[in-house]
Amino acid sequence: MSVLVLGHKNPDTDSIVAALSAANLYRARGIDAAAAAQGEPAPETAFVLKRFGLEAPQIVTSVAGRDVYLVDYSDLAQAPADFGKCRLLGIVDHHKLGDVTSDAPLECWIQPVGCSNTVLKLMYDFYGVKVPRELAGAMLCAILSDTVLFKSPTCTEADRKAAAELASIAGVTDVEALGMEMFKAKSNLDASPRDLIFRDFKDFDMNGRKVGIGQLELISLSMVSPELKKALAEELARVKAEGRHSALLVLTDIMREGSELLVCSDEPELIVKALKADPATMWMPGVMSRKKQIVPPLQLAFKA
Repeated sequence: MSVLVLGHKNPDTDSIVAALSAANLYRARGIDAAAAAQGEPAPETAFVLKRFGLEAPQIVTSVAGRDVYLVDYSDLAQAPADFGKCRLLGIVDHHKLGDVTSDAPLECWIQPVGCSNTVLKLMYDFYGVKVPRELAGAMLCAILSDTVLFKSPTCTEADRKAAAELASIAGVTDVEALGMEMFKAKSNLDASPRDLIFRDFKDFDMNGRKVGIGQLELISLSMVSPELKKALAEELARVKAEGRHSALLVLTDIMREGSELLVCSDEPELIVKALKADPATMWMPGVMSRKKQIVPPLQLAFKA
């Protein structure tokens, strides 16, 4: 039975492409690996897969009895419910180290960069494996997505270098144009409020309290009508009622380089203060990254 290479719940482009690129690298190293995902590709990811002629990974919701590599996360909250019954072999990630554990030593590649696929490009180079043209294009797109076209504070020189090298392999001459095509696909709002909230949603354990944070990145927040914003807020209240202390939706305006916050919480004032959101408009100038600008200040606030 193949080893599973599995991304997080509510998979984004980095999660799905990382599963594909990591599985390809493991196979090149003689490991029988298969890419897997915990859900269907979101609109942006579907665009990327179609653009470069790739098939979506198999959908997996149970890993009991399987050997597993994780990509783009190491938090139990983002893993299948029966994760404790699998054998963890390794992690490729660019987030903080989470709470997964293992019974044996792991192969871990965790770097403070903007994208898991940047880490994977380093791994391809380390093992002397060539990146296939179609995968290079998808890996480039994952970097563009996670770094928001290099505008995110999470972006590093390693991300820019990997993107340039992957663009060369994929034959992409206009990286910015490709990025804008992706973000147009990502800005598709033709979905239910719940699906929009969970398009890129992660749960976090913050000092014993469950906090769910979704992020919706759009070309412009003018696309969100007052009616849709009201529907999102109402659905967010239902999401919070599903056993969470807080549920947040970060509406990111890619062109204005900032985000608006929707929040439903037992302690809304704590969250607004921690994120330094304007109480009148809930606008957070310069905030583009959930990983670096939303999660860390909230974790500090919940520890206080």
